This record gives sequence, structure tokens and C-alpha cells, in this order.
Amino acid sequence: PRSFSAAELVRSAPAPLQPYLRLMRLHQPAGTWLLYLPCTWSIGLAAAPGCLPDWHMLTLFGVGAVLMRGAGCTINDMWDRDYDRQVARTASRPLAAGDISTFQSLVFLGGQLSLALCVLLCLNYYSIILGAASLSLVVTYPLMKRITYWPQLVLGLTFNWGALLGWSAIRGSCEWSVCLPLYFAGVMWTLVYDTIYAHQDKRDDIMIGVKSTALQFKEDTKQWLSGFSLAMLLSLCMAGMNCNQTFPYYSAVAAVGAHLAHQIYTLDIDKPEDCWKKFASNRTVGILLFVGIVLGNL
Repeated sequence: PRSFSAAELVRSAPAPLQPYLRLMRLHQPAGTWLLYLPCTWSIGLAAAPGCLPDWHMLTLFGVGAVLMRGAGCTINDMWDRDYDRQVARTASRPLAAGDISTFQSLVFLGGQLSLALCVLLCLNYYSIILGAASLSLVVTYPLMKRITYWPQLVLGLTFNWGALLGWSAIRGSCEWSVCLPLYFAGVMWTLVYDTIYAHQDKRDDIMIGVKSTALQFKEDTKQWLSGFSLAMLLSLCMAGMNCNQTFPYYSAVAAVGAHLAHQIYTLDIDKPEDCWKKFASNRTVGILLFVGIVLGNL
């Protein structure tokens, strides 16, 4: 029996298209959600008091998240194709497996970025410039694992740009007293979930010589994750206070704290399947906060 899922959609696509859909990770939507949700927080907080978020803008940013996450994955796989062949979990990726060539992936990348530019051009001038500024992070992030044990920090700076862009798309510019704490909270959140994610590959990473916070923190991982979670929660409270959020928002922040505490307490860093499960559950964290923002605003 067939089930409706992103993975099933990719498997049902015409065979020549499947490597491209897998290259942009359309079959693994968890990362797209984690890119999209900080945008929804910002759009929600920027809505006028008593109003729902702008659904047109939420849809536009959703399309942009799919395209930019796909572009980021394509760039990542182009940089890492030789590494990916040496890691069991990534050896079947289209470039590593030879299903498509580097030139084909470059053309595909150009198509994704062109469509993402069309989405960006639907926004105001301030947001167009702000959005374009993130491209340097998108391109350089995959190199960071060769340079520093903190590539997850660079990923956080990249993945949470929507926390700035969503507000400016609604209001015409950033209110830094709200946007910066929200952005910082997102960066701390990324350090939590992507450190958990990195523990899946730590044995392979040691062998092939790439770096991650999982290798940096080792057995102290849970203490670091607890610190990042606390910083995230305090920053969310600061963002809420600076835009006059109400009780449902702070209730959602408390629920986010409880979810993160459960993740960290029950995490087994030596079981890749548990790391993946905890990583994927962060979609719930982001949705909880978005619902709290909407209800708090109403």
C-alpha cells in the first residue's frame, strides 16, 4: 500500500527526475521545515495586534524555503561528493553515487536560484537586499566542516536568516530589538538540533577528517545543548517583550522549553536512529512557537 509522503512523491516521479528531487532533498522535508519555521515566527510577530499572519507572505516564504533549501543541499553535495562516497548514510546521494554529473547539478542549481530570485523580487527593496546578503552564507557553509569544529554555528546563521527577512517583508525594515533576539534564538536552536544530527556521522567524520560540534563536545554534549536551549528561551522572551506579546506566546515558549528538555534528557548520542528521531522532532518545536505567536497576537 502507498502512503502520501514526500518520499513517496519522489518515488512516484518520472525516473529521470528522481535524482534531481533527491539532490534537493525533497524526500526529506525535515530540513525544509527547519528553514521555513523561523520565517513564520517573524511574519507572525510582525502582524498587527489582533490580526492573523499574512497568508500570502507565509506561502511565498514556503516556496522560497523549498527552493533555497534545495539550492543549499545542491551546493553542499557539490562540495562534498568525495566525502559523501565514504559515509554509509550519504553514499547513495545522487552526486556521490554518480546518478547525475557535476555539470548537471550546476545547471540545476542555477534553475533553483533563478526561481528563488523570482520569489525574492516579490518583496520590498529592503528585503531584496537583505535576502541577497544571505547568499554568501549559503555558498560557504559547506566548507566550514573542513575549517572549524563549529560548522553548526554557521548553519544557524544561514538557516535563521528568515527571522530577519520575514519581519522586513511585512514592515519594510527590521525592528532590531525584536529581530535580533529572534535571530539569536534561532541560531541557538540550530546548534541544538544540528549537533544532535551530527552525532549520527561522528565515527565516519573522524575517519575522513571533517569537523562538527558533535566531535567538539563529545560526552559533554548534553550540557552544551542545555546551555543553548536556555539561551534560546531567554532570547525568545526578550523578543516577545519587545513586541508586547501576551500569555499564549509565553505558554508556547514554556512548551518549547519542555520539548527541548525532553529531547536532551532522553537523547542517546551513540544511537544514530535516536539522533535522527530527535532531530526530526524539532519541527514540532517550531510549530509550537508559531501557534503561540499567532494566539498571542490575537
